[in-house]
Order: sequence, then C-alpha cells, then structure tokens
Amino acid sequence: MFNTIFLQFDSSSLTSMLPFLAMIVVLYFFMIRPQMNRQKKEKSFQAEIKKGAKVVTSSGIHGKIAEINDTDNTITIETGAGKIKFERSAISMELSKKYLAPAKK
Repeated sequence: MFNTIFLQFDSSSLTSMLPFLAMIVVLYFFMIRPQMNRQKKEKSFQAEIKKGAKVVTSSGIHGKIAEINDTDNTITIETGAGKIKFERSAISMELSKKYLAPAKK
C-alpha cells in the first residue's frame, strides 16, 4: 500500500504549482502590502491631526480645522461657505505641508 503512494508522488506536481505560488507572492508584494502601509499612514495622520491644519476631506472639500472633538471623534472644518462637522476618518490628507514646501524648479 505504501509502495503505491510513494510511487505516485511526482515532482512535476510540485512544479505545476510553482506559477500559482509565484502569482500569490507577486499579488502580496504589489497590492496587499502597499495598501496596508497606506492604511497605517492614514490612520497615524488622522490620530495626530491638529487644529489650524489645512486639510482635504475624502469627499473633496478643502478647509481649515476649526475644532477637534475627541469625545465623539469629530472635526469641525471651516470652509468658505461656513463650518462643517465631519468624522475624523473622513479627513483624507493635509495640505499645510504642501503649501509650506519649497517650490520645485
């Protein structure tokens, strides 16, 4: 019985799985890992955001942070039209660093 099991093992079955395993590795390094890094950066950015920073929300609204409420995790943004209250997770990026950065030549 064990003779037949060992005789049926073929190294070609291992090599036939190699392209599938390679695709999984490539998928991880080019899609999954960068997305996880991006999520970590966004989460740390949202945690250390400060009053007075110029930001863009995920819906595309530009404004300046007027107040931060830590109890219900909201941020009030002052725009040209008035003040709007957002969830902290709706803040997409900070523009203060972009405006303070030296101009590229």
